[in-house]
Amino acid sequence: MAQQEFKIPEKQWAQVFDKHNGPIELKQIPVPKPGPDQILINIKYTGVCHTDLHAWKGDWPLDVKLPLVGGHEGAGVVVAVGELVKDIKVGDHAGIKWLNSSCGQCDFCMAVDEPLCQKAVLSGYTQDGTFQQYALANAGHAARIPKELPLDAMAPILCGGITVYKALKESHARPGDSVVITGAGGGLGTLALQYAKAMGFRTIAVDAGDEKAQLCTEKLGAEVFVDFTKDDVIAKIKEHTGGLGAHAVILLAVSEKPFQQATEYCRSRGSVVCVGLPPGAKISASVFNTVVRMLTIKGSYVGNRLDTQEAIDFFARGLISAPYKVAKLSDLPKVFEMMEKGEIAGRYVLDTTV
Repeated sequence: MAQQEFKIPEKQWAQVFDKHNGPIELKQIPVPKPGPDQILINIKYTGVCHTDLHAWKGDWPLDVKLPLVGGHEGAGVVVAVGELVKDIKVGDHAGIKWLNSSCGQCDFCMAVDEPLCQKAVLSGYTQDGTFQQYALANAGHAARIPKELPLDAMAPILCGGITVYKALKESHARPGDSVVITGAGGGLGTLALQYAKAMGFRTIAVDAGDEKAQLCTEKLGAEVFVDFTKDDVIAKIKEHTGGLGAHAVILLAVSEKPFQQATEYCRSRGSVVCVGLPPGAKISASVFNTVVRMLTIKGSYVGNRLDTQEAIDFFARGLISAPYKVAKLSDLPKVFEMMEKGEIAGRYVLDTTV
């Protein structure tokens, strides 16, 4: 069967900013051409992650490519492949993740910990990302998306889904264990609640507001919702867990306080897994309590290629349904504004059609 061909334009629409906190401009830029080991994806939908907001604001101590097209949750159709690419064809569906490529030769890459590669290329951070109509991905790292899956619903899985699934694996919680999800009503949290349930965990959601409470308990299966603006978080979680505390805590919050509280309601031998990245935040814990209660405090970054395909498989089997709203590519600044105010329940996905 002859390979499908697509007419690729010379120019495309993209959201670009030239400096941190500067204007985000929807404008036309050249469509890139794939290198030997790359693929070019016509991005149909792209999720908006809190990391994209951090990239625009310059919150992290990492060098950012400027000017920059942000975004790293892009799902679409492969329209061109490099000469060395053999296992992805034009017409296939594929996704772009935060980790765009890695060196493949360092200790971390050889140990299948490629997200820790010192030469990693990051979509929407060190390489132009998915807030454009055509974007490049390393073929080896691109997510393979079955064609029967809807691309708009698939987009949030490519970062949010993979990230929380990896964190839950890193917690070493077992089926039947209680797991606290902080920031449960946000883009990552709504996915974490679902992956946790699918993995057999009992979930406790921590966030604020009636809308998020209803979402977490009635739609996403959390056993209890703790409103940090009204409740004594530590006391309520301990009460729900028989005074022992939760087996694991997944910290997805974008403020520092939850990171300081977590060990207070995590049970002995439990795990506190840090995922959210509040600017300048620190985590602290009593050394005495950490030792005598044998607590584990660790970080979890994005998943590797196997984690990616496992996370997609959960979605493909109908176990994950990311709550999302669709907006236009031109709406990105408005979405960032709502994100800063904490007004988003679930995720926003941008349609790149202009």
